[in-house]
Amino acid sequence: MSRALFRKIAVDTARLIRRNAAASTDQYGKTGVAQSRPYFRSRQLLERAKETGVSPSPSLGFSSSSSPSRIGFVGWYLGMIKSRPVVTKSVTSSLIYIAADLSSQTIAKTSSESYDLVRTARMGGYGLFVLGPTLHYWFNFMSRLFPKQDLITTFKKMAMGQTIYGPIMTVIFFSLNASLQGENGSVILARLKRDLLPALFNGVMYWPLCDFITFRFFPVHLQPLVSNSFSYVWTIYMTYMANREKPVAIST
Repeated sequence: MSRALFRKIAVDTARLIRRNAAASTDQYGKTGVAQSRPYFRSRQLLERAKETGVSPSPSLGFSSSSSPSRIGFVGWYLGMIKSRPVVTKSVTSSLIYIAADLSSQTIAKTSSESYDLVRTARMGGYGLFVLGPTLHYWFNFMSRLFPKQDLITTFKKMAMGQTIYGPIMTVIFFSLNASLQGENGSVILARLKRDLLPALFNGVMYWPLCDFITFRFFPVHLQPLVSNSFSYVWTIYMTYMANREKPVAIST
């Protein structure tokens, strides 16, 4: 009796074990296949991407590194040009004029002479209050009048700069600088008669190439900065011309 009972328990236990094993095999087999497909598919796509040199898409679950943000002085300066264009360009022009005047004095003065800081302040003030704002509005006006940047349009902008803006600003520069030094009208006229034509002639020799590069290759919001950069060398010459000895006054 006990032997028959033991045999029945053993048979039932073995049958139960086989049934559970079959169920487990079926469950894990189906689950394993279902789970393995995305894995092998992703792995296959990754291998193909490596072979073709294409970076994996973020939608496949791979992280992509973003491009580094523009930081530092250049990024800050470009941001200031967009947020406060007139002030930024005016301060830039002033700093360039200060540096150019100090360079001009360094070239012209002897070792025993000291720097004329009042003269440097005049040059910086001209760049801050006159040249910087006018450059901003002039380049914007040119951009609206001639919106293209092709070769013919560039030559048109250059011609207007050499025939309108350049001569007017040269007259203002000489006259204002002389007036701030206390010169009267007759002395200013004599200075213009002596210095204006040579300055305009040298400007025609220097500025066309600078204007071509500025108008042809740079966007309008950066054109004053590029022009100011070119004007560093030109301003060394202009500050020298503007601070020459007083000419003989023209009698009226």
